[in-house]
Amino acid sequence: MAKPGYGKRTVPDQHPRTAHDFSHLPPREAAVAAYLDRLPQGADISVKTLAKQLPYGQCALRTALNRLQAAGHLRRGRERLETGAGGTRWITRSWWSRTARDDAWWVAFTRGDVPEEPAGPPPGGPTRSRAHVLLAALGRTAPVLSLSAADCAALAPLLTQWFAHGVTDEAVLRALTEGLPSPVHHPAALVRRRLIDKLPPDPLPRPAPRRLLECAECGVPGRPEALPGGVCAGCRGGTRAAAPPRAVPASAVRAHAAGIRAAMASGRREGTPV
Repeated sequence: MAKPGYGKRTVPDQHPRTAHDFSHLPPREAAVAAYLDRLPQGADISVKTLAKQLPYGQCALRTALNRLQAAGHLRRGRERLETGAGGTRWITRSWWSRTARDDAWWVAFTRGDVPEEPAGPPPGGPTRSRAHVLLAALGRTAPVLSLSAADCAALAPLLTQWFAHGVTDEAVLRALTEGLPSPVHHPAALVRRRLIDKLPPDPLPRPAPRRLLECAECGVPGRPEALPGGVCAGCRGGTRAAAPPRAVPASAVRAHAAGIRAAMASGRREGTPV
């Protein structure tokens, strides 16, 4: 895992994982992409760390990451976080998307917008919405909820409302599959009822994250402009100041002095030099 505040960050509104997510990529890039896709949030995806886990050298991995960026799966940059009173902090980010995105999507994402999924099929051929794909795969989690193509098409708009509220695929699956009656006579009707009745409320606005940049060498916090390359001036020049000695509590001093006096008294009683 990377240091807190750094590492892999998965972007929202992605299609569910399938076995063909990276079939459009060359074999090496597809293998690297599949590995990155399964790493948790905050994982270190630097070239050096990846070279320790994958059978590729650093030069090959650097090329692979650049190609994944060109294909729309990866973006690397810095995120400005507001800290109140006009102050800001910058945090290095590596954003990952299982679903390939074009430049317009990434531009909108960096502005803080969450773009809608395309309404029509892309130039490469027909596709299904995220809601349709999740509903079609619902029977894998709960076989009694297997739906027809017509059912998925009819229910997809209801599920799209959940995604607009920021609900994850995993949360949707739990809401639709937990506590099912037995038997289920009408799967589509049950799913429709749950999508309507369990729709979450509008999410509350999230407060701005509060994080500080830290020197990658010594961990000293500082302003972004004081940490070029993530390293403070002291570490760059090899003149990092030593940490000041910690003060000893008065109670510890008294206990230590009492121990010395007891040792001296014992030595006098035994006739041994102190």
